[in-house]
Amino acid sequence: MSLNQQQNSQSINLSTATCIVVANMIGTGVFTSLGFQVVNIKSIFALLFLWFLGGIFALCGALSYSELGAAMPRNGGEYYYLSRIYHPIIGFLSGWVSVTVGFAAPIAAAAMALGQYLKSVFPILPSIPIALLVVVGVSLIHTQNLRFGSKFQLIFTVLKVLLIVVLIICGFLLAEPQPLSFVPTAADVETIFSSPFAISLVYVIYSYSGWNAAIYLGNEVQQPEKNLPRALILGTLIVLVLYLLLNLMFLYTTPIEKLAGQVEVGYIAANQFFSINGAKIMGLLISVGLISSISSMVLAGPRVTQVIGEDIPLFKVLAKKNAQDIPYYAIILQLFLVTVLLITSSFEAIITYLGFTLTLSSFLTVLGVFVARIRYPDIPRPYRTWGYPITPIIFLAISMWMLVFILLDKPVESLAGFATLAIGIVVYLFTTKNKVNFS
Repeated sequence: MSLNQQQNSQSINLSTATCIVVANMIGTGVFTSLGFQVVNIKSIFALLFLWFLGGIFALCGALSYSELGAAMPRNGGEYYYLSRIYHPIIGFLSGWVSVTVGFAAPIAAAAMALGQYLKSVFPILPSIPIALLVVVGVSLIHTQNLRFGSKFQLIFTVLKVLLIVVLIICGFLLAEPQPLSFVPTAADVETIFSSPFAISLVYVIYSYSGWNAAIYLGNEVQQPEKNLPRALILGTLIVLVLYLLLNLMFLYTTPIEKLAGQVEVGYIAANQFFSINGAKIMGLLISVGLISSISSMVLAGPRVTQVIGEDIPLFKVLAKKNAQDIPYYAIILQLFLVTVLLITSSFEAIITYLGFTLTLSSFLTVLGVFVARIRYPDIPRPYRTWGYPITPIIFLAISMWMLVFILLDKPVESLAGFATLAIGIVVYLFTTKNKVNFS
């Protein structure tokens, strides 16, 4: 690769890499899940601690991934890390899930939500065609020059964050404040160790998912050994602060009894200070935010497919790049899968079981920080996990608890996850015949 080609391929700066993380994390979850949490959790301290704990989990994951991303800055994320740290088949299984549904299903879900929110603002608009139009448009944008796609991502993510900040400020300035107490009590300790708190934590952690997004574009980030850790950590911290302030604003502006059991928490809160226009304002806010989320996943997902194509001869067409050094065929494949999921509306069932396989993948990756230090003690580590070994242990402990919880609470979906992995093993054995080249 020439110097000019390398500079072209490394067109993602720190700002854009951070935006990819922020955009991946902030979706509809933070605007909807509080209503279910306040049904059984009435303490303001416990509710905010729930979101704080979810943020700490994500931050511990980001700190751990940063070491691997700085030491092994190549596209592909978990696929590449797990292949090098454990065995190529482990990496392939992680990549297999990512390529087939790991990115396509969340993109389809976000696009569907965007279509529904826009329809609530403009009833004449059909939701599915709008969802398809947005996904096709964003995908085509990312088949062009990487620098252009990066600017598109940066603009929409900054716009999303600014809109959320404006919403938070308006809530605190315009609404009639609710009586809030932040002082923890003895009852809060019991609440934090209760079953409702544990169940709520699963959904909070899902709202924080995406903190690892920048690693999928490892060798397209400028100075990845420095900027990947910075993007992961900074992006996660930004979202942690926004989530805490947003939920505090919801509780500050709206009586808990109005929120309890409701999905449209953002709409209900907005109506407290924007009157009848609250629904339209929230609909437009979330729609703009979802364009950013879709864009970040469209940008990241094909990079996993591309690296699999580079390593496994049967899939080499997926590694091909266009004149702009973009993995064109990988993007087209992902667009096809998203289109199928949108037309058949089958992504909801897929997302349900994705939780188990993706949590297992991130668990093995963070565990890989320990394994890599033992197996490869001499490789350069420009960044070492802050708080090691405590921070990765915190992540592993919470992840293990989630895996057990999902397995017990949703055995059918968990078994479906295992079935997906089993199919991946068959595909791997059939296609590779041990001829995998990790460059």
